[in-house]
Amino acid sequence: MSAETCRDAWGNPHLRADGPVALARAQGRVTARDHGWRLELRRHRAQGTSASFLGPDALPWDLFARRARLADTARRCHAALEERDPETAAWVRAYVDGVNEGLAEGAAPEFARAGLAPGRWEPWTPFAVRLAGHVLDGGFPAKLWREHVLDRLGPDALALFAADGPGGPPGGASGPRGLHRVRLSCPEFDVAGLAVPGVPGLAHCGHTGTVAWAVTGTARADCQDLYHERLRRTGAGVEALGPDGAWHRAARHTELIRVAGEGTVEAEVVETARGPVIAGGPEGLDDGTPAAISLRHPARVTADLGFGALLPLLRARRVADVDGALDAWSEPVDLVLAADTEGGTLCRTVGRVPLRADANRLRPVPAWQPGHEWRGWVRPADGDPGGPAGPGPTAPPDHEAVRPDPSPLLDRLAALDGPSPGAAALRDRLLAWHRGTRDGGGRGTDVAGDGGGADVAGDGEGRGTDVAGDGGGTDVIGAGDGAGSGDRGEEADAAAYAALRAAVVRRITADPALAALATPPGHPEVFQPWLDLAPRVGHALERLLRAPHLYGVDRTGAVREAAEEVAARPPAPVPATPVPATPVPSAPVPPARRGDRRAAPPPPGPRWQAPRHAPAVADVERLLREGRP
Repeated sequence: MSAETCRDAWGNPHLRADGPVALARAQGRVTARDHGWRLELRRHRAQGTSASFLGPDALPWDLFARRARLADTARRCHAALEERDPETAAWVRAYVDGVNEGLAEGAAPEFARAGLAPGRWEPWTPFAVRLAGHVLDGGFPAKLWREHVLDRLGPDALALFAADGPGGPPGGASGPRGLHRVRLSCPEFDVAGLAVPGVPGLAHCGHTGTVAWAVTGTARADCQDLYHERLRRTGAGVEALGPDGAWHRAARHTELIRVAGEGTVEAEVVETARGPVIAGGPEGLDDGTPAAISLRHPARVTADLGFGALLPLLRARRVADVDGALDAWSEPVDLVLAADTEGGTLCRTVGRVPLRADANRLRPVPAWQPGHEWRGWVRPADGDPGGPAGPGPTAPPDHEAVRPDPSPLLDRLAALDGPSPGAAALRDRLLAWHRGTRDGGGRGTDVAGDGGGADVAGDGEGRGTDVAGDGGGTDVIGAGDGAGSGDRGEEADAAAYAALRAAVVRRITADPALAALATPPGHPEVFQPWLDLAPRVGHALERLLRAPHLYGVDRTGAVREAAEEVAARPPAPVPATPVPATPVPSAPVPPARRGDRRAAPPPPGPRWQAPRHAPAVADVERLLREGRP
């Protein structure tokens, strides 16, 4: 079976083959050519071997990957797929063969700099890559934070500091990200979209010409549980106390992790009937706290990572086909939007959520007490609660409801008594800006977004745009006309608010009244981003400012000091002329290789139009408006 690779003006590959298996092999090969180093990083990360060339900084993740048994879970899922769906298993194997071929054809320059040769992918490696990429996004690390809050401040504090739901750590991404724009064409289907390097197909986002879908990642429900285990060592190994009151033998073995420049580290791997122990053990945590916590998640229980959905998605022609394919989705739990050219639409939360006690969704629960077992599965779209905060993700999320509202901070700023002239000028300017954006007088600059460079989430670093005045209260921005002109004025005002918010977050975080939360428990380092107080205060700032009391924290004083700090900063330059936004390729166009052609292939049908960019959620809406792909 033959395959052909062409590239468009942006360097994105367009692949054509005689059938799905040959096409998967071609996709694996071109992915290895374009993303060879990224694939190697993901393979090592999934296997828990990244410290072997990245050094000690990668050891915390490797310890987690080994103790959580990610590679073993991937092997189980691959073996189960071979029995349940041989066609898809052969398709995945073809992708792996292509990856190995592409890696052998020519290594990326990073390999030479790292002194590393590309490793060999196994048939189960894509499963491990997918699992390692999202295992920390399913909800369980936030349960460690909730337990920390409950233990230190009591249940009343939980509503103030609780995470909003499953997802990555509040301070940043949970692991390597990045998608691959590609078009896949064979007699059975012709699809353009976004692929995850290391995983075949287009699960993240696809456009077949008659139907398009996108995984938004905004509705991840809680599908993972943590259990406090009681473990004891015996002459034969390790035993765990079960809910039946009896001690049961736990699986145990040790693994050696090689660390570049530092020899090897031994990792003890223990798994109880609930799941692998990911924190602590028979002797407790590293700081001496007596604790052992196991993780239970759908893929480990069912030996299914949802790969059965990937090939049917490529064959989809209508929304109903997408809906049917997504029945095989496992984890993570995600929100999927889809639309077709006949007017069909779909908004569905996909994945497996276990039926269990409400307490399981809040914090780690005692494994030795009855009532915390999983009792089956429920589709989140059928109304299963997605987390401790309330109803599950049964509809598109209200993004406006979760954006930071400037009102609580600006209300306290407006109530300051006797601020300095600079702080008073800052106050007046921000109040005017807020009135304009609230009443529709301006563009409503997105001070909650993550792409503008300003630190609006309050991560405690305050690295956003500096805002300053001359001490006289005439120009708190230090550039422009003092009142703002057009977009530049709004952007400067939004940056001023971001700087003020970050300064308030730093002061509340450092208040002695919250010292109990500032010292995290001794859980493994990989979980510490979820236990860091500064981003939690940043995410919860509006609730903290609205609360009747905050354990003695002087919030008015924090706002006053923050306003004085921002007003006293030196001027930050503002461009005299806005720089127009221009489309830029996400990566340099890869060099031409044997078998590649620069011209895009001709469209296979009269209704198909080759997209100039990967389809996104906006493309789904465009389908409905225009009635064409």
